[in-house]
Order: sequence, then structure tokens, then C-alpha cells
Amino acid sequence: MSNALMRRGEVKRVLLSQLEGSNWSWQDLLTLCKPRVVLVMLACALVGMALATPSLPSLATVVFGLAGIGMAAGGAAAFNHVVDRRLDAMMLRTSQRPLAAQRMPTVLALGWASLLSIAGIILLLWQVNALTAWLTLASLIGYALIYTAFLKRATPQNIVIGGVAGAAPPMLGWTAVTGQLGPEPLLLVLIVFAWTPPHFWALAIHKRDEYARAGVPMLPVTHGEAFTRLQIWLYAWLTVAVTLLPFVIGMSGAVYLVGVMALNLRFMYWNWKVWRGADPNAPLAAFWFSIRYILGVFGVLLLDHYAGLWVA
Repeated sequence: MSNALMRRGEVKRVLLSQLEGSNWSWQDLLTLCKPRVVLVMLACALVGMALATPSLPSLATVVFGLAGIGMAAGGAAAFNHVVDRRLDAMMLRTSQRPLAAQRMPTVLALGWASLLSIAGIILLLWQVNALTAWLTLASLIGYALIYTAFLKRATPQNIVIGGVAGAAPPMLGWTAVTGQLGPEPLLLVLIVFAWTPPHFWALAIHKRDEYARAGVPMLPVTHGEAFTRLQIWLYAWLTVAVTLLPFVIGMSGAVYLVGVMALNLRFMYWNWKVWRGADPNAPLAAFWFSIRYILGVFGVLLLDHYAGLWVA
């Protein structure tokens, strides 16, 4: 008994010394959550909520749903920081993250990630519905464990396979309102899933040397830039085709069709420049535009939805 107490006391002293010896701040806790990524995810979830009902979704569902999804997404992002801390330290883009720069002890980041994740799932179970909570948990596990801890290091198709977890937010928004799945929310998932490879591989081309130094088997590292540019071009066309499906199945109308066609023209322009390979700045420009593109696609879906209600 006394030995166990001594061991616990020693662990406590080590943890306290780690916390006291670090120079982290509350901004570092926020950084662990990848707030800009989470905001994009919440915007997609909000659109899923709006599309799920012919009227406005209830305020309580929106508030508690977005809070729970946001906390779980932030927790998954923090787990990503924990698992990738050594890789992050080897890459210029991520070397100043709290764990990579050793400003924060790993145990604190792990506790923060666990707290956010558990609180988010409990909030969804308590105030939204069980389906949304379990789907959110599955997405968290898919991103934080299956993708980050395994796929990212195992295969150049990591982004394609692991993209399912990142594509979940609009579906989670839909199920938060309806409590059930259907073809429409799965189509929203498919849009984000198809968009993810051209979005991320463009950044991977720009950061190819850093991924190579870190030993991460991203597609440009394992198969070369020319092959990756071709894959971006092909997946971009797949994304265009998928974004037309809401109109094809009657989920949206003419407002969406006109808007998404305009977005697709610009999207394909940047991916064409990436495919040609003549402009060394094109991959990074395509990456940044692709973020505005996906937000625009969901934005015109939302605009079309409420335009149809107003006309009716």
C-alpha cells in the first residue's frame, strides 16, 4: 500500500515539475484545437442543419449541436498534435506548434484533448441525440487514431482513406436536426470526401521536401510531383461531378446550379494550373482557393435552400 502511494506521489511530482517548467499559455490550448479548421467544419455542419429541415432548425439544436461537434473536433485536433509532435518538429510549417516547440508538456495536451472530446460527446448525447454523438465519436476515432496514428505513416493514400472522417460535419449537422441518416447527408459527405484529395495534395506538393524529411509518405514524396498533379486534376473533375448531384437528385434548384458552376470554373482553373506544372506558386494558391471553394459550395446550397422556401 505504501509503495503504491509512493509511486503515485512520484508521478504527481513529475507531472507538476513538467507543468511548472513549461511556458505555455491559454493561446497554446486554443492552437491545439486548430480553430480555423474547426470553424470550417462547423460552417459545413451548420449548413447540414439548415438543409435538414424545411424551416429554421431550433436554436437549442444549433447551439448544443455546434458546441458538441466543435469540442469533439477540437479534441481530435489536439490528439493530432500529440501523436504528430515529433513529425511537426521536423517541418517548418508546424515546428512552432506548442508540443513541437516543447512549450507545453505532452500530458497537459493529452488531458486537454481528452477533456474536450469527452465533453463534446456527452453534450451531444445529453442535448442532441445518440446518433449524432456516436457518429461524432466514430469521426473522432477515425481522424485522431486511424488516420493520424496509422494511415498517415502507412500509405500515400492516407488522405483519400482518412478523408471520410474529415467529411463528416455536414452529415453530423443533418443528424443533429433529424436524428436519422438518408441519401442527402451522405451526398454532403461525398462532396467533402471528393474535394479533400485535390485540396490537401496541392499543399503536399508545396511542402514536399518537408514531408520527405519527416518521413511521411505523402503522394508527392512516394510517386513524384507529376503523378500527384495528375491525381489532383482527376479528383478535381470527380469533385465537379459530385457537386452537381444535389441538383440532379432534386435536393437543390437553379440557384445552386448557377452558383456551383461558377465556383467549379474557378476551381478547375486553379487545378488546371497545378496539373500543367508551369507555375510553381499554383499548388499553394490552389490550396487556399479550395478552402473558399468548399465554403462557397455549401454557401450556395444554403442560399438555394432558403431561396426556394421564400419563393414557395
